[in-house]
Amino acid sequence: MIFAGVTPDEVNRAIETRRGASGKPINVARVLHSLGEKAMLCIPVGGDTGRFIRADLDASGIAHDCVESKAPTRTCVTVIDRSTNRATELVEESGPLSADESAQMLAKFQKHLPACRIAVLSGTLAGGVSEDFYADCCRVAEKLGVPVILDARGDALARALAWRPLVVKPNRRELAGMMGMAIDDDASLRQAMIGLQRQGAQWVIITMGRAGAVACDGVSFWRIPAIEIDVVSAIGSGDAFAAGLASALAAGRDVLQACRLAAACAAANALVVGAGILRVEDVRRLEPLAVVERW
Repeated sequence: MIFAGVTPDEVNRAIETRRGASGKPINVARVLHSLGEKAMLCIPVGGDTGRFIRADLDASGIAHDCVESKAPTRTCVTVIDRSTNRATELVEESGPLSADESAQMLAKFQKHLPACRIAVLSGTLAGGVSEDFYADCCRVAEKLGVPVILDARGDALARALAWRPLVVKPNRRELAGMMGMAIDDDASLRQAMIGLQRQGAQWVIITMGRAGAVACDGVSFWRIPAIEIDVVSAIGSGDAFAAGLASALAAGRDVLQACRLAAACAAANALVVGAGILRVEDVRRLEPLAVVERW
């Protein structure tokens, strides 16, 4: 919902409202589709909102194989204030999945994985899903030799590290919670990244919004400054970063080279309203401006 300005404790009338399928895995799949990749999206959906999501994905041409859940898919609202260019997210908690629905999700992942060049595991697990779910996915991927980008947090992330995902991509706040420490300077950020890498991640990439991103392979550190743009809405830019990273890695780039396309996708996402929505011409224009430098 877009407002000319938002005034607390008053009736605020939107000047524009857009409704679309969103959420971290959907955002990743949408960006990959925009980049010309053949992405397969596996998510649980339920109720009227679930039917809306399926229809939206069909209309967008995004391939999907969804699990029908008894719990209706949640609705979240992004409030964009044009007077300040601030975006506020109002997030409904997701409903729980049953053990059978969770097992169906893992089965769909196993079904489609052999045809994939890379897997992206993204988002907070729904209630009722074991914290081992991402670990189970990483175990299957490791057995098949499919690289994994893991964008998760907490126990779900910690338990998956034993299976050596290629890239682990929490944000700075999630990293602090994962490592149980304050991250208030560069030294503590490096320490936390090394700690996470030593638990099993081959690469650790931390996204930090306007501050860009940093990467570590356990030995060296790099910075990927955010590309300077006039931001419209940065919501979903972390997901766009993951999608750009996946696309470039699948094309044979190394991780540091892939970060340039990832940064361009993150910036392009922030140029338009809507998470996971970008213009490919913006990506191509911005990618030469992306920099990866020793840190």
